[in-house]
Amino acid sequence: MRATVIHAPHDIRVEEVPDPRIQTSTDAVVRVLRACICGSDLWAYRGESARQPGQRIGHEFLGIVEETGPEVRGLVKGDLVVAPFVWSDGTCDFCSEGLTTSCPQGGFWGSVGSDGGQGEAVRVPFADGTLVKLPADAASDDHLLTALLALSDVMGTGHHAAIGAGVTPGSTVAVVGDGAVGLCGVLAAKRLGAERIIALGRHQARTDIAQLFGATHVAAERGEAAVDAVRELTRGQGAHAVIEAVGTEQSMRTAVDITRDGGAIGYVGVPHGSGTGLDLGVMFDRNIALRGGVAPVRTYIPELLADILDGTIDPSPVFDLTVSVEGVPDGYRAMDERTALKVLVKP
Repeated sequence: MRATVIHAPHDIRVEEVPDPRIQTSTDAVVRVLRACICGSDLWAYRGESARQPGQRIGHEFLGIVEETGPEVRGLVKGDLVVAPFVWSDGTCDFCSEGLTTSCPQGGFWGSVGSDGGQGEAVRVPFADGTLVKLPADAASDDHLLTALLALSDVMGTGHHAAIGAGVTPGSTVAVVGDGAVGLCGVLAAKRLGAERIIALGRHQARTDIAQLFGATHVAAERGEAAVDAVRELTRGQGAHAVIEAVGTEQSMRTAVDITRDGGAIGYVGVPHGSGTGLDLGVMFDRNIALRGGVAPVRTYIPELLADILDGTIDPSPVFDLTVSVEGVPDGYRAMDERTALKVLVKP
């Protein structure tokens, strides 16, 4: 089959790889209908996170179950399913507590020895604990499939940030980051009842989506100017809840500076750069809480799925460019050059 591999920074290729097969009794093989490129994939693309030459890449996909191992009980051939970006056994203490990303038997798609999501099919370990079944008729609804693909990562990650930030009905929320996760953070904050949502971003195409998703204000400034803009919008106090969806020192510093005393930051931006931007003394003095990390999206999929199916939320606008598997290298270039927000892959 055809799948995406990375050989070196800026060297993404689509190559013939062995077809996935059942290796353990709890596996399933899924034929991919939709996949996508994540902003976090760009760290490998840019050489900021290490990958072995020829390693698979991509961690977001949905598709049709083609085969199951003998111990798989909840899925059969032909089921339409979505995969979270981490597989998990669904039975350990962490999975039972909802922290599926800490499952001792879990792992990330595209890690060494595993299939990546940006290909024609994927072997899924612990299929019962990992995959979530979708309505069969969604397979013929192109728009709905695109919205459902967001459940594999960005919608659940934005929701995780909103939960970590303590978004409540009537609260004021600020979102640092105008990528797909930040925009889904806007959508998640709106879903949780935020009254005012301030989106920090400089690219009109993205801030237009933020406003579509529920942002009431846009702050196009950066650094100290962004802090001043948020403070001006909040009577000098800052936001009750701040979503940090970038992961740089500057973005975290901005997040701290725009948080209201007694507020909280939900951080989901993958940390990269020379520092964290955190001053614990400032956070201590101002009673600012910090919660977040790798989003356990498998835990969130059922509730978010229901809202997508009934039309309460629609994250599909974050996908603004579509390519085939053969076009994935072009998709990486487009996202790296910021001419695309998030690339949809249709095998």
